[in-house]
Order: sequence, then C-alpha cells, then structure tokens
Amino acid sequence: MDTNSENRAFGGVQGVYTHASDVCGCDMTFGLYMPPREGPVPLLWYLSGLTCTHENAMNKAGAQTWCAEHGVAIVFPDTSPRGEDAADDEAYDLGKGAGFYVDATEDPWAPHFKMWSYVTDELPKLLFRNFALDEERQGITGHSMGGHGALTIAMAHPDRFASVSAFAPIANPTGSDWGKKQLLAYLGSDETAWRRHDSSVRMLEVGFDGPVLIDQGASDQFIDLLRPEALADAIATRRQPATMRLQKGYDHSYFFVSTFMEDHVAFHAEALHA
Repeated sequence: MDTNSENRAFGGVQGVYTHASDVCGCDMTFGLYMPPREGPVPLLWYLSGLTCTHENAMNKAGAQTWCAEHGVAIVFPDTSPRGEDAADDEAYDLGKGAGFYVDATEDPWAPHFKMWSYVTDELPKLLFRNFALDEERQGITGHSMGGHGALTIAMAHPDRFASVSAFAPIANPTGSDWGKKQLLAYLGSDETAWRRHDSSVRMLEVGFDGPVLIDQGASDQFIDLLRPEALADAIATRRQPATMRLQKGYDHSYFFVSTFMEDHVAFHAEALHA
C-alpha cells in the first residue's frame, strides 16, 4: 500500500492510499479519515455515486468535521476499477465510475468489475490490517448509486454493520432505467441474479436488524429514476423500523449531502458507540 497524501484535518488525518487489488486486477485508491482519538476507533463506510472517485465525497461532503467530533473513522472507496485494462463505456452510467457495487459475471466487465467483493472483502481486510480500526463497530452509508450499495451490502451483512443510512439511494434498480441497464450489462439476463442488488426487494425479503436512516431530496432531478416510493412501500410492508425523510427543496447534489451529513454521522455514532 502506498501513501499518496496525508493531511491534518480537524485534529485528525485525511489520508489517500493506493494498493494493488487482486479482486479488481488493477490499482485501487481510497481515502481514509482517522479522527483525533486513540484507536481502535469505529469505522463508517461512505460509498459514492455515479461518475465519482474516492475524491468527491472526501472533498465535498464535509464528513471529517463530524467524524472528528464523534471519534469515528470514515473510508471513501472508489466506485469502480480503473486503468487501461478495465473495460469502459461512452455513457456516464456504465463502466468506469459506475461499478454499481456488484461482481460482474458478463464480458467485458467480469475481469475487473468486482466492486461487491472489493468493498465487502478485500478492502476491509486491508484497512483492519493497517489502521487502528475496530472491526466490531462498523456502519455504512452512501449517496445515489452508493446509497444503493450501502443498503444492499448492509442487508447482506447484518452481523457486520450496526447501522445503515443513505442519501437519495437508487432504491429500486430492477424497476428503473438506473439499474436495468447496468444489471443486465454486468450480471446478464437472468433477473433472479439482480434481486440481491435491489434494496426495495431485499427490504421485503430480509430487512435490517438495526437502525436505518434515509434522506431524499424532494426536488431531486433524478427522483423518478431513484424510486424512493418503492423502498418506502417495502419498509411499510415489512414494518421495518426506519426513518425515511423527504427533504423539501433539496436536489441530488453534494449541497444536499453536506447539509445532512451531520445528522448521518451522529446517527451512526450513536449506534457505533452504544
């Protein structure tokens, strides 16, 4: 693992690191903020959305100030494999920057697009081996495509994550053009393989045994693609304890994310320090 940069921030350290990923078959870069507290400290995962790298949320979401206050580390993984060997597409919503947090099984994506395994297996092992982090105290959040990833990963690993939240998640990808296209490309035409990557479907099937917080901008320009109503229906049908807030006037941008980041970090900190 190579250290690209380490900067003092709110008494802690914001680092950027690169390592060779066996899972993705390329070099991967992530950001990690360590708060000014003796470790091991709890870890909050932040999964970013379409077109993002590790930098977007790290630089725009304003999470570090609240993570420093609550004594929580936060990691910002990339959203897809990178490099010349990784397949790509001209569209912004497929290929590099659009890994969708799945393990691709279809060509040309299968050799490198293994973001599910990267986020749930390879990167955690690297983090807990190299930093003073508490593996027993983890939460997960994300925005848009990353909110989709956070919810589906949390429901697949309920013993790992104490809490889950999401900002404007792609809530029903099997029923949306933000999902059908990518799941078909990455996973093939067997739609049964898509179900584990749809948070509305998984909410109905398994739910989450822990606190859930979801914020959605009411003026989000992509709200018809995100389908928050499908997730709300699933929560109500399962009678899943959750807080789902429709925020008047807010759109899909990082202005929205940064506005409510304090709430989300405090929400996770309460669960992680319990």
